[in-house]
Amino acid sequence: MIMKLHPVFCTALLLAGCSSLPSVGPDYKKPEVDIPDFPLPDAGMIKADEKDSRYIISTNELSSWWNRFDDKILASLVDTAVSNNLSYKMASERLTQSRWQLFGSYAAFMPQISVNGQAIRSDEALVSNYQDLFKVGLDASWEIDIFGGNRRATESAVAEFQAEGLSLNDAWVSLTAEVGRQYIELRTIQQRIAVARANLKLQSETYDIVKSRFESGIGDGLAVSQSKYIVEQTRAVIPPLLEQEERLMNAIAILTGAMPGSCHELLKSCPDRDWLVPAGRLAETPLDLIRMRPDVRAAERRLAAQSARIGVAKSMWFPKLFINGELGLKTGEFQDWFKRRSLYGSFGPSVSWPIFQGGRIYADVKVEESRTREACLNYELTILKAYEEVRDMYSNYTREYHRFEALKASVKAAQDAVSISKDLNEKGLKDFTAVIDAQRSLLNLEESLVESRGKITSNLISLYKALGGGLAAE
Repeated sequence: MIMKLHPVFCTALLLAGCSSLPSVGPDYKKPEVDIPDFPLPDAGMIKADEKDSRYIISTNELSSWWNRFDDKILASLVDTAVSNNLSYKMASERLTQSRWQLFGSYAAFMPQISVNGQAIRSDEALVSNYQDLFKVGLDASWEIDIFGGNRRATESAVAEFQAEGLSLNDAWVSLTAEVGRQYIELRTIQQRIAVARANLKLQSETYDIVKSRFESGIGDGLAVSQSKYIVEQTRAVIPPLLEQEERLMNAIAILTGAMPGSCHELLKSCPDRDWLVPAGRLAETPLDLIRMRPDVRAAERRLAAQSARIGVAKSMWFPKLFINGELGLKTGEFQDWFKRRSLYGSFGPSVSWPIFQGGRIYADVKVEESRTREACLNYELTILKAYEEVRDMYSNYTREYHRFEALKASVKAAQDAVSISKDLNEKGLKDFTAVIDAQRSLLNLEESLVESRGKITSNLISLYKALGGGLAAE
C-alpha cells in the first residue's frame, strides 16, 4: 500500500530533519598552543641574604586591584572612567552592534514574507481597448538549510559576538590600568615638584648667607655667582614639571569622559603619602591567567568565527532548496475585488543550484581557508605577546626595587654631603664649589628616588594589566 503525504507535512518533516544534518565545512576545534613554563625573570629580594618575605600576588588581588592603594581619589577616577570614558562607550556600542548582527543572522531560518500590489492598465495597438488588472498579495519564501550554510553563518555570528564581548573586557582592563598609571605618574610629578621647591628653598637660603657674607667683606664674589646660578638652575627645573602636571591632569579628565580642566580641583593637591605597597611576587608562571586574558580569548573566538565562514563559502557549491508560496487577490474589475474568483494562491518547492560560476566559489573557499590560517597564526601570536608582556612587566617591577634601594642610600649620603660641605666651607676648609656639587647631586638623587618609587607602582599596575587585571570583576 502506497501512502501519499501532503506537501505541507513533507515540508515539516524536512525542516525537523535539517537541524540534525551535518553542516559543510570543518567543525571548529580550539587549537592547543603549548606555553613552556620557563622561570620568571625575578630579581628576588633586595638583599640576597634575607628570606623571601614578599607576599604572593593572587588571582583575587587582580579584581579591583586599585583598592590595594587605599586611595579614594584613584578609586573614584576608575569608577567614573568605566561609566563615562568615550572610548569605552564606543567599545560597548560595538558589542551592541554585534548583538544585533547575531540577532539578524537568525532571520535566515525564518520564512521571508513580503507584500506586493499592482494596478496595471494595458493598451493594445494604441486603440481604446483598455484592460485593467488589480493585484495584491503575499509572497513567502523559506530556505531549507540542508547543507548548513546558514547554520555556519550563525555559528560565525555567535563567535563574533563573544569576541566583541571579550574585546569590551579587554578595553575595561586597559582603561582601568591607564587611569592608574596616569594617576601615579601625576602624583610622582607633583612630588618631584615638591622636591624641587624644597631644594630651591634650601639653595636660596644658602645664597642669602653667601651674599650676606660677601656684602660684609668676609666672602668672595665667585661663591655668590656660583650660588646664584645653582638657585636659578633649580628654578628652571620647575616649569617643565608644571607642564607635565597640566598634561597629566588633562589626560585623566579625558579618561574619565570629562572636559580638560574639570579635574584640576580634585587633583591639584598631592596627598603627603607614599603609594608604594609591600613587594609582591608570582609563585609561578601564570599560564592559566595568560590563556584567560580577554585579548587572547577574543583572538580565539575570532578564529572560531573565521573557521565557520569556510562552511558558509563551501555551502555555495550545493543546491539551495526553498519552499515558496503566494496568496492574494487578482481581478480585472475593481468591483469584483472581494469575490471568490479573485482569490489566487500557490505553494511548492524550488531549487537553486550554481552549476558553473567560473571558479568564483572555489576561489572564495580558498580565501576563507587562508583567512582561517591567518587567524590561527594571530591567535598564537597573541599568546606569545601576552607571555612576553607578563615576563617584561614582572622583570621591570621586581628589578626597579633594587634601583630604589640604591637610590635611598644615595640620597642619605647626598644629604650628609651637603651638610658636611657647608660646614667645611664655613670653616674655610673647602671652597663653595663643593657645596654646589653636593646640592646639585642631592636634587638629582631626590628626584630620581621619587621617580623610582612612582615607577615601581606604575610597573605593578602594568603587571596587573598583563595578568588580565580586573577580569575577575565581571
